[in-house]
Amino acid sequence: MTRNEPNSEHQEKVDQIDRTIHSPTRLKILIVLAAVVNADFTFLANSTGLTRGNLSANLRKLEEVGYVSIEKGFVGRISQTLVQLTDEGRSALEGYYENMSKILDDLKGNLS
Repeated sequence: MTRNEPNSEHQEKVDQIDRTIHSPTRLKILIVLAAVVNADFTFLANSTGLTRGNLSANLRKLEEVGYVSIEKGFVGRISQTLVQLTDEGRSALEGYYENMSKILDDLKGNLS
């Protein structure tokens, strides 16, 4: 294979990228959640720099695919939303990391 020929193995790895995680906004959220047991909505908004509306919309997408669980409740009279990375979400994030590492390692080899 010459440098100019596409490698189908590389293309397959790119095709396997989890598009839900690959969004920079959702990746930010998952990275924060991977470092904590759970996070309240305000902490997530502050940690990611996202607006409340943007955070809410992206959390909904992550919840739909089972990557996060969201628990709503009250502390006294104040509403509280707690978000936690699920086992499925942690596994998906690990798989995303492994796949992206392979893609970037392959790219580095082609750039040398």
